[in-house]
Amino acid sequence: MSRFSDFKPVIVQDACTLKVLMLGYMNEEAYEKTVATGLVTFWSRSRQTLWTKGETSNNFLHVVEMFADCDADTLLIKARPDGPTCHRGTTACFDTPEDEGFIRTLAGVVAGRHAQMPEGSYTTKLFIKGPKAIGKKVVEEAGEAVIEAVDGNRDRFVYEASDLVYHLLVLLESQGVSLSDLERELAFRHR
Repeated sequence: MSRFSDFKPVIVQDACTLKVLMLGYMNEEAYEKTVATGLVTFWSRSRQTLWTKGETSNNFLHVVEMFADCDADTLLIKARPDGPTCHRGTTACFDTPEDEGFIRTLAGVVAGRHAQMPEGSYTTKLFIKGPKAIGKKVVEEAGEAVIEAVDGNRDRFVYEASDLVYHLLVLLESQGVSLSDLERELAFRHR
């Protein structure tokens, strides 16, 4: 990043979920400390001092990648958070919905069906049958998806893979497991 002539706004994004976590400001000293330690460090304009996010809460933000914008006057940091980012104990300082992206929206619909168990709903019928029956559907859909992939039928593969994802979401919900749980596990393995 170019030399700091002033304070630059810094947007911090979860490297795994891509959720925007917070906005802070850096001067050159904060930037250099961030690069040297791998921990996001800001310049506190109110206290007039460096401030490493997590120094009191232990909810550090570990730098994964950093990008300057086209004018080099704003920085985007993709980070791996150790815990809640906001002082309120929430994931982020912005109260945006957690269910960003359609698969998360669908997971929310599945959770709603599980909570309400509306009559006549296919999802409700799966929950009534239980995890063993849901698991059989996951295996069936996985097999169908693999067959279409091996046969090179892209459109059919997309269709069957979509069935697989839906049934997996139902199984996850039946077990009290969220997409965020999977993201954390995959991020842990990636380290």
